Amino acid sequence: MPFIQVNIIEGRSPEKKERLIRELTDLTSEVLEAPVENVRVMINELKPEHWGIAGESVKKRRENAK
Repeated sequence: MPFIQVNIIEGRSPEKKERLIRELTDLTSEVLEAPVENVRVMINELKPEHWGIAGESVKKRRENAK
């Protein structure tokens, strides 16, 4: 049973998350020749202040980009 975990920064629409789940499921099913019913996808949404890039939180980087 394929189990996929995706970490993203919060803020995407429910529609985008549904599309991500659907497309990851379809691709995984195709590549691994696994039944769609066996594919699991978990989306973990993280706050921008909980994700760091190059020593700075995404929140801080966004603030500095303004």
